[in-house]
Amino acid sequence: MRTDRFKIAQHFVLLPCLAFTLVISSLFTTDLAADDTEKFGQPSRSEKTVSRLIARLMQRDHLSRKPLDDKISQRAFDMYVKMLDPMKVYFLQSDIDEFSSKWRESIDDNMKNGEYEIAFKIFNRFLDRVNERSQLAVELVDSNFDYSLDEEIATDQDDVKFAANEDEVKDRWRKRIKYNLMVLKNDKDSKVDPKEKLKKRYEAYAKRMHQTDNGDVVEMYVTAITTSFDPHTAYMSKESFENFLISMSLKLEGIGATLQANDDGYTVIKRIVVGGAADKQGGLVVEDKIVGVAQGEDGEFVDVIGMKLDDVVQKIRGKSGTTVRLQAMSEDGNDIKTVSIVREKIKLEDSAAQGVVFEEGPYKVGVIDLPSFYADMESSRRNSTEARSTTKDVERILEDFKKQGVDSIVLDLRRNGGGSLREAIDCTGLFINTGTVVQVKDAYGKIQKHNDERSGMTWEGPVVVLTSKFSASASEILAGAIQDYGRGIVVGDTTTHGKGTVQSLIDLNQLVFGVAKSPNMYGALKITMQQFYRPNGDSTQKRGVLSDIVLPSITDKMDVSEKDLDYPVEWDSVPSAQPKNFDLVKPEMLKELQDNSMSRIADSEKFNKKQEEIKAYVEQKNRKSATLNEEKYLERREKLNAEKEDQKLIEDQVNGSSQEIERDYYLDEVLKISVDYLKMLPGKKVANN
Repeated sequence: MRTDRFKIAQHFVLLPCLAFTLVISSLFTTDLAADDTEKFGQPSRSEKTVSRLIARLMQRDHLSRKPLDDKISQRAFDMYVKMLDPMKVYFLQSDIDEFSSKWRESIDDNMKNGEYEIAFKIFNRFLDRVNERSQLAVELVDSNFDYSLDEEIATDQDDVKFAANEDEVKDRWRKRIKYNLMVLKNDKDSKVDPKEKLKKRYEAYAKRMHQTDNGDVVEMYVTAITTSFDPHTAYMSKESFENFLISMSLKLEGIGATLQANDDGYTVIKRIVVGGAADKQGGLVVEDKIVGVAQGEDGEFVDVIGMKLDDVVQKIRGKSGTTVRLQAMSEDGNDIKTVSIVREKIKLEDSAAQGVVFEEGPYKVGVIDLPSFYADMESSRRNSTEARSTTKDVERILEDFKKQGVDSIVLDLRRNGGGSLREAIDCTGLFINTGTVVQVKDAYGKIQKHNDERSGMTWEGPVVVLTSKFSASASEILAGAIQDYGRGIVVGDTTTHGKGTVQSLIDLNQLVFGVAKSPNMYGALKITMQQFYRPNGDSTQKRGVLSDIVLPSITDKMDVSEKDLDYPVEWDSVPSAQPKNFDLVKPEMLKELQDNSMSRIADSEKFNKKQEEIKAYVEQKNRKSATLNEEKYLERREKLNAEKEDQKLIEDQVNGSSQEIERDYYLDEVLKISVDYLKMLPGKKVANN
């Protein structure tokens, strides 16, 4: 039940913290003995050390410099309960009231003292409730349900309260079982009896919860506390830290997807790696729930709902060239599909920048698809001339564009979630002369400017940066710098993702033992220590980079931004670095570009259809319940199936696609904007150095 163990921040540095080591070592010399873990619910000496150590680190080094106080305790209490019971179907309201009266404002003191009484007592009660609810679920599966009734089941958990009594619990689970059976019995691909499948599912979930050990509970509980400071700060137990180190040292073999245990025992697809097997072979979507795994083309499916995340990952991983088949349920539970994927190693070139030239009237527009900011660090350390990097690849594409007589370029960052900070800076330098690209402020208010030091520009012509809500971190740095230098225009969703913080990975073992290679007894802390700022001084945190021209898009309506997370760091600003203004963007120019684009969109049949689909998506997203009437359910599912073609376009944009850049109605409008922009720069189609 490890929390989000495979979700790694995009900007990591290993901190030696040698000056701090002496202080920490003196504080914890009595805890350096070997682990002596007792029965479940009694923390080991190392776990007590972790609690006290992280309590100090959070107050000392976290960007916010917040105290570990009653306010954080209240947040942590809510986060821990939410981690255990996100759907509010296990605990009773009386449980929550009891816990709250005893411990809601005590977590901070317990952590400082190295105590876990709260974590273990709440978890033990949770296990009791899991036993009761699982038994109830198995009994309810054999009920005779009437699917002609106009019943609804609540789906918006923010509006749902914990059950007040056992009668309410039973009714809530009755609807839950009824809905799951309705979905399963209408799955044409499944050959398994729906009732038996559900029974096994809940029995497996109960079994999985009882497999949870001290380390799992400690990791989850401490992370509930750290994420009460900000959503990206998390604790890795010694087992999670070992897995992280292994993943950093070995080439990835598998389907190329990030998995997370979530939503009442489901294993959820949280990210699809650009260039990985799942990306190239298609079929899976972010937020799909993996419900079954089978080996080979004809292996028997194993129900993995309720299975520990580690075990699910092991079943999905495998040698390159072998096949794994997955049964995946859509996020809304309306569809179950079977996806066959041939495992493979992820290759750098599969996620590298691509360039294509399109003709728009008499003009040529070069489009560069840039899925991430990457660098072959190993080859660079060997000073290999074959080392790949974003900057080298984009520079090569730009030189080729110039040979082909390209008039304007579009840099597509719609699916760029970030990557190497250095590469984002160097890549921005291809479009400006010298100057500050990004500013970084630490927890002590110290501001550091990161500059493009290379004189000159590889591309001096017009630049259009294409973004979405999935453009995050390093990609926001580039887009923001292009805007601040007046070097080009930003087009796409209303704003980018809004992740403007930097995480560092602190090896807790190194702090305690004071040596680089120390026994792994304490795990690691991924902690937010810095914040990004644009050259003009504005942070990208929460606000993102606002587009100059907004195009209709379903992704613009998705609740996937930084501001949609719990307790994000707030936006602020620092003094401007006084970036040079290339004077290639003026307010009256943007107004004309916006008007021209809006006029074309109004006359576009495909954009009009898109607007209708966006409206339908928003209506569905805002629904707070799902029908338990089978006729209405099937009618809704048929409508969703009719939208699959458009859904595929969303998948490609969100997950990325390693196929050739294709000209669709959306890119067609971007090309027209690019040409309009070009025409507005008579006699000044190049930037002055």
